[in-house]
Amino acid sequence: VSNQTGLLTNRTHLVDFLVANQINVLKIFAPEHGFRGTADAGELIIDGKDTRTGLPIISIYGDNKKPKPEQLEGIDILIFDLQDVGVRFYTYLSTLHYVMQACALAGTPLLVLDRPNVNDYTVDGPVLDTAYRSFVGLHPIPVLHGMTLGELAGMIKGQGWIAQAESLRL
Repeated sequence: VSNQTGLLTNRTHLVDFLVANQINVLKIFAPEHGFRGTADAGELIIDGKDTRTGLPIISIYGDNKKPKPEQLEGIDILIFDLQDVGVRFYTYLSTLHYVMQACALAGTPLLVLDRPNVNDYTVDGPVLDTAYRSFVGLHPIPVLHGMTLGELAGMIKGQGWIAQAESLRL
């Protein structure tokens, strides 16, 4: 699961690096804005093929918010590599939630690459009233939550905010 933010220090995309080093990458799951980050906010992301690697791209934005069980078959480990800005209503946090749910139910281990939160340790704003949950707000956390996606993954698992959280190999 990645997008245009999944870059190494030499500006090479993680997927391009893995493929170039003969790591058996089976498919790419694309969040909002698409895998290479060319889609506008809210734009429909469709399944396709990455022009650089030839790998299949599966959209997990829109109607299909998480990998389906059959899409996880044969995957030894799913890597989640998205940079987030530390704001509750950005969709990458919800994407993480649904990917964690899919992995827990399928028994697929999940590796979350913990990129920095660009809003540092700022915590501000009201906590979400869970009566108003949606794809742009799933968890009872402040608007500016001050955590990385890796830290939030630990919180989602630890708080049991997904089914079978205890079985997720995170």
